[in-house]
Amino acid sequence: MAERIVVTGSAGMLGGALARHLVGQGRDVVGVDLRLSPDPGYGWRQRIGDIRDTALLTDAMAGADAVVHCAGALPSYPAAQIHDVIVHGTRSVLEAGRRAGVERVVHISSTAVYGLPKLVPTPEDHPREPVDPYTRAKSAAEEVAEEYRADGMCVPILRPKTFVGPGRMGLFAMLFEWAEEGRNFPVLGDGNTRNQMLAIEDLVEAVVGVLSAPADVAGDTYNIAAAEFGTVRENFQAVLDAAGHGKRVVSLPARPALAGLRILERMRLSPVYGRLAHKLLDDSYVSIDKARDRLGFRPRLSNREAILRTYEWWQEQRQARSSGRAGRTSRDAWRQGALSLAKVFF
Repeated sequence: MAERIVVTGSAGMLGGALARHLVGQGRDVVGVDLRLSPDPGYGWRQRIGDIRDTALLTDAMAGADAVVHCAGALPSYPAAQIHDVIVHGTRSVLEAGRRAGVERVVHISSTAVYGLPKLVPTPEDHPREPVDPYTRAKSAAEEVAEEYRADGMCVPILRPKTFVGPGRMGLFAMLFEWAEEGRNFPVLGDGNTRNQMLAIEDLVEAVVGVLSAPADVAGDTYNIAAAEFGTVRENFQAVLDAAGHGKRVVSLPARPALAGLRILERMRLSPVYGRLAHKLLDDSYVSIDKARDRLGFRPRLSNREAILRTYEWWQEQRQARSSGRAGRTSRDAWRQGALSLAKVFF
């Protein structure tokens, strides 16, 4: 295990959870982010800066044994900003690591690089088939990481499914809010498609695994996801049941609902982007056999357990939810736009 580790995006959900875990192991952690960590008593050194500032990163990485690149952009950002932050930012991180002599740079990618694959479970050798600005940027960032890997740097690439846990808001806050208010919650189609997610704790363990693995094992590409998962309907219903109002998941006709969401997205009146809506209509899960066999990855939490833990955390954060933050990170609730008006029908 590396002793001094730089974590980009340390004020975000994943970066913060990872930094806390590493500090708890006695590691010397340096966090880099545009803002200070919101966690009280975070316990690691922080550098305020942009990941596209290669000189700043090179200085922050001096003496580091490894870097974990968690920083990025959300699908809700403007397309040009998504590309700039994800692709140019990744190149900046890797180049800074090369200049600083860092032996290992872990790149956090996403299963989004597969686009909307029909092959499930999706293996790592499935082609990258991006379908929107976010997936194109994540795919291009992987190509950058592979360039540095080919030049001799140890660059593990982790492709997590959507991860949830304490600290997660984003679109999940919409489900939690509607559940708390005692409303039914809509799904596209019958909701019986299988959709895999991932507990943040299990993703952190996967990162620790590639930090400590031999270079010939770590320097590869791995899907990271839950081993136990059910359907979209089951995931959402678990939250409604936990809210205790007796409400149910309600099916919406898929084609009309997709057409309406597409119009609202173009008008910037809905946070539900096209790929997310389409992903909920087909089975979406990946193979984790490679990570299990090579890294010893053993996810502990099921989808249901992870999403209910997130809901419990959300209930404890009601005061934070009223702070008016605009949803620039996965820690923030995204504005529901026109969808908030639809609540009266449920």
